[in-house]
Amino acid sequence: MKKLFLNFLFTGIVTLAFAQTEIKSISIPDTTKKVQKMEMACGQCKFNMAGNGCSLAVKIEGKAYFVDGAGINDFGDAHAQDGFCEAIRKGEGQGEIINGRFKASYLKLTK
Repeated sequence: MKKLFLNFLFTGIVTLAFAQTEIKSISIPDTTKKVQKMEMACGQCKFNMAGNGCSLAVKIEGKAYFVDGAGINDFGDAHAQDGFCEAIRKGEGQGEIINGRFKASYLKLTK
């Protein structure tokens, strides 16, 4: 029983450590680049984009792009009441559009 508990504890700590690393990689803006305002949501559920499953997308100047560099659950549960599959959220970010996809270097939800 003790080994089982320690296994669950270790798994939880490792999961949190990797989650923090992933979020940090998109949470620091580059002060030399412009920060863009955008809408963030599930591309399939809210922006009617083609694809399988649920994927994070941003809408910039009326055009939607799938996101590389951040996942749909990086900002919380996508299927929660205010999650990306249930609501279009306002945000800001930095990145480049390459081959029709937004390569994010910074993303943040705003109010």
